[in-house]
Amino acid sequence: MRQEQRFPGVPIKAVISDLAGTTVDFGSCAPAGAFVELFARHNIQATAAEARGPMGIHKRDHIRTMLDMPTLSKQWIGVHGKAWTERDLDDLYEEFIPMTLEALPRYSRVIPGIVEAVGKLRAQGVKIGVSTGYNNEMLRIVLEKAAEGGFVPDAAICAADVPKGRPAPWMIFRLMEVLDVYPPTAVIKIGDTIADIEDGRNAGVWTVGVTRTGNLVGLTEAELNALAPDEQARRIAAAREQLLAAGAHCVVDSFADLPDRIATRVPSRFGVEGLSEKNQDLQDLCGY
Repeated sequence: MRQEQRFPGVPIKAVISDLAGTTVDFGSCAPAGAFVELFARHNIQATAAEARGPMGIHKRDHIRTMLDMPTLSKQWIGVHGKAWTERDLDDLYEEFIPMTLEALPRYSRVIPGIVEAVGKLRAQGVKIGVSTGYNNEMLRIVLEKAAEGGFVPDAAICAADVPKGRPAPWMIFRLMEVLDVYPPTAVIKIGDTIADIEDGRNAGVWTVGVTRTGNLVGLTEAELNALAPDEQARRIAAAREQLLAAGAHCVVDSFADLPDRIATRVPSRFGVEGLSEKNQDLQDLCGY
């Protein structure tokens, strides 16, 4: 059921977007594959679902979360004869960095429709910021490849630039400062992971989840298109339900759909699809 919610007198001034799975890297394949390979190098068999579960948070925290998973923790003890330690975590993260840096140039292609969507938003006076769980070196590579595809945000930040990454709201607040945009109700956060929704809600901004191109569906464009239509629909619907359950105000197939869902003139409007009871606290916070 689709509903519409109005933003009384507050135009949308900025969209803060995730990178992998939202604006680049259809299916968020680069980080997922790197995590599986990282654990395999240590004789730990992680599934794609286990690798994708914590997606969106700082990559070191991502590895920690995977190590704490019962199935992987048990494997680690079986291989190493003891539980993992902070030193093991440090070593794994150091190993993960060059693996990811090597893979990123192959997986940072701009998702179809993004450049056109950004153009429409900018024509309405909306600024574009991006945030990511990658570190600064990874972010630089992604932005360079994205620029080759025509996508250049107005500002970018990574988890290493703030005291704590997602689900903490600090990357959003830092980007609001850099972009000189306020209040939070003038900002939309869009992303394809649960962590994206959580940091958006923690920042008090409007949150939009992405299904078709993102981590929760987890397929390349070719892989997704190869599925039967009913299977495509099933996977997208499952991702949508997860994002709504996490508190997303709106869910779209792709960032490319966003300009058609918002208007930036007073009174501005935001199409909210499948609004859940869990969103009521944010509405109360904003006084609506």
